[in-house]
Amino acid sequence: MSLKLKIRLSIALMLVLLLGLGGYTFFSLQRLEGGARGIQRANFRSVEYGEQMLRALEALQDRPTAQPPLQQLRRALTREAANITEPGELELVDTLTQQLADYQRLVDDRAPDAAQVAQLHQLRAATHRMMQLNARSFNRQTDQAAATARGARRTVLVLLLLSTVVGLSLVVRLPRAVLRPLRRLRADVEDVASPGPATQVSIAKNDEVGAVALALNRAFGYMQDQRSVTRAALATERSRLESLIEHLDEGLLLLDPDRTVLLANPVARELLGREAAALVGRRAEDLSQETELLNALFRPLLAQEGAQAGTTPAPVTLTFTRPDGETAYYQLTLNHIVSRNRETGRTEFVGHILSLRNVSDFKKLDEVKSNYLATISHELKTPLASIKLSLMLLQDERTEPEERQRIADGIGDETQRLLGMVGQLLAVSRLDAGAEIQFDVQPITLAQVVNYAIDTVRPQVEDKELRLRLELPASLPAARADVEKTTWVLINLLANAIRYSPRGADLCVRADQHAAHELTISVQDCGPGIAPEHHERIFQRFSEVPNTTGHKGGSGLGLSISREFIEAQGGRLWVVSEPAQGSHFRFTLPVAG
Repeated sequence: MSLKLKIRLSIALMLVLLLGLGGYTFFSLQRLEGGARGIQRANFRSVEYGEQMLRALEALQDRPTAQPPLQQLRRALTREAANITEPGELELVDTLTQQLADYQRLVDDRAPDAAQVAQLHQLRAATHRMMQLNARSFNRQTDQAAATARGARRTVLVLLLLSTVVGLSLVVRLPRAVLRPLRRLRADVEDVASPGPATQVSIAKNDEVGAVALALNRAFGYMQDQRSVTRAALATERSRLESLIEHLDEGLLLLDPDRTVLLANPVARELLGREAAALVGRRAEDLSQETELLNALFRPLLAQEGAQAGTTPAPVTLTFTRPDGETAYYQLTLNHIVSRNRETGRTEFVGHILSLRNVSDFKKLDEVKSNYLATISHELKTPLASIKLSLMLLQDERTEPEERQRIADGIGDETQRLLGMVGQLLAVSRLDAGAEIQFDVQPITLAQVVNYAIDTVRPQVEDKELRLRLELPASLPAARADVEKTTWVLINLLANAIRYSPRGADLCVRADQHAAHELTISVQDCGPGIAPEHHERIFQRFSEVPNTTGHKGGSGLGLSISREFIEAQGGRLWVVSEPAQGSHFRFTLPVAG
């Protein structure tokens, strides 16, 4: 049975009891009221009429012939004749009427007073009998009404007692019937919400509480599914995060607010030479006392007092020695982790992160740049010193005219060398600054570029007695390129080939077309060659390739600038070389449309 039906039936039962009690009381009172009215109408008025007749008879006793008392007697008897309700009362009224008529005849006949008085005695006796008859009936009906009232009172008391018992029973049982399943439902919900094994709410009855329990079970099932999905998503995200941390190329240590190590990724463990068990769960203060490396690692963290409110310290560089003996440089950065608590709306301090970033390449590049600056300073100083000495000789009046011309030619050569070096520096500075170098790309003939470049380096070729061979087919189509930048690249390649070629060796410049949309220009020398592992390195800025031939390398910028010039025009620049087999530098240019 549903709770709704129970409540309705309980209220209906109380309503029925109240209506029954009220209805019975109403009808009992109405019946008593009707009985009282019937007694008043039937007996009390007859007694009242009898008293009026007795008073009239007493008045006639003193004056038998007086008309007013006689009229009063006749009027009271007439009313009594209209109010006959009891058995035998009609005969008494008829007797009184006959006796009154006899008395009136005596009065009319002027009978003796003794006869009239005797007739009045008869009238009085008949009136008393009529009053006694109504009085007995009145007493009898009054007793019946009292008995009826007593019965109604008992019945009302019984109904009232029954209603009280039923009402108290409903007061006790109805809340229990409603609250007991709710308490059981609450207990089941708490069991499901607790970490226990319960996963569903029990359904005892098919009522409203059972419907709520069924809905809760559906909700709990949905929540279980969502929790499973959330757990799977959290597990996936945790695995992904752990995978990211494990595969970071930076060392990472995570510490809690008490400076206890919570996590150390493989890079950090390898750098510190420790297993995870030797780091995780230990305090930074304890670890810093074990080795100088750990002390340097945790020094920025331990040096801060009140780390929660402290500012992030500046990064420091730590030096590590790898197992192969190579020195590595790592930048140590300390960061404090804060998190916003959604419940309190406050920002809370939750830990520290120590990260080790490999800056070895930047360190080496800085060293290379420093060496380059020293080298370029030396290379700039040498021609300047030569020019200064030449100017001093020119100022000497004892110098012969032929010698003056030779010195002037030398000053020109040194000046051209300085201009080339400064041009390279300007070009690389523009490229480093991100400034766009303007290219005047247009259709050009390769013969024009090749001949100009060869004419530029011909004195150097003749000075080393090199045998220059030129392979330039006349049927080559025009290329789409910048004449100045392309000629600069070819001159740089020829200058390198001349520098590294032995005296009297062969030097070949070749141009051909291998594809419908591409032209190739190459410079091939008979120098010492380049090992394959250095083929890409020579195109990097400030790079130096070790060699055992005694040749002095350049600034390390020419090939880098040359490759950027060629790639900016849509081409490629590369080298094909082996040690002791010479070098073959090639670059491509797109065919003009």
